[in-house]
Amino acid sequence: MTGIITPGALDGRVAVVTGASSGIGEATAEMFAALGAKVALLARRADRLDAVVARIRENGGTALAVPTDVTDRAQVLAAADRVAEELGEVDLVFANAGVQLIASISDLKVEDWDAQIDLNVKGVMNTIQGFLPALEAAAAAGRSADLVTTSSIAATRVLEKFQVYSGTKAYLSHLTRLLRTELGRKNVRVSTVEPGMVDTELPDHVTDSDASKLMADLIEQIDVLQSRDVAETVSFVAGLPKHVNLTEITILPTQQII
Repeated sequence: MTGIITPGALDGRVAVVTGASSGIGEATAEMFAALGAKVALLARRADRLDAVVARIRENGGTALAVPTDVTDRAQVLAAADRVAEELGEVDLVFANAGVQLIASISDLKVEDWDAQIDLNVKGVMNTIQGFLPALEAAAAAGRSADLVTTSSIAATRVLEKFQVYSGTKAYLSHLTRLLRTELGRKNVRVSTVEPGMVDTELPDHVTDSDASKLMADLIEQIDVLQSRDVAETVSFVAGLPKHVNLTEITILPTQQII
């Protein structure tokens, strides 16, 4: 590894990454493993998880594929039990799984509303339920313990037709502030990253023509973020001394102004 992150910065850590089958989650899982963590990868697409795990192992890392739909509480709790049994007590959780579905509110795409709320909000809460006891135990034992979520600049910016997606991300950003009032005193760090435009498959789910054009134009016109850029940031946050908590980090392409 090169850059500002110390090689071996996550040695001995046991990490969970949701949404790990592609994009930011995939890149972060690979980076966690490269920095020494044992990593459990959670997502619905088992074949994609297997491919990422194989790549991590080929590079000398330790990884476990745990096919999981994080919107299903029972599946998340079962995943937590499996990770504890096969990798050990979790002390680093990256609750990253999310979906972006953009449309005018007047279109009444209630299925899209539900999908975003179920994954972006309930999926994160299920992840917290499944892994918070382990994080608290790790912190009580004197180890670093981190809960990191993926929010978005949409949490604070006014973007037409993004209302439900933006609302779910605003929930995550404010959740971080509130969780710190309880978990910070227990030495569990809570952080959120708020990326701007990232070249992932997330925009592929957007069917609204205006939103699609906005994203396509950004990707064409400026040097947008790559998944690895966000992965490096999350890894830096987790690798800091345990008394240091970077709480909210906005990550933008240098040229992005919207």
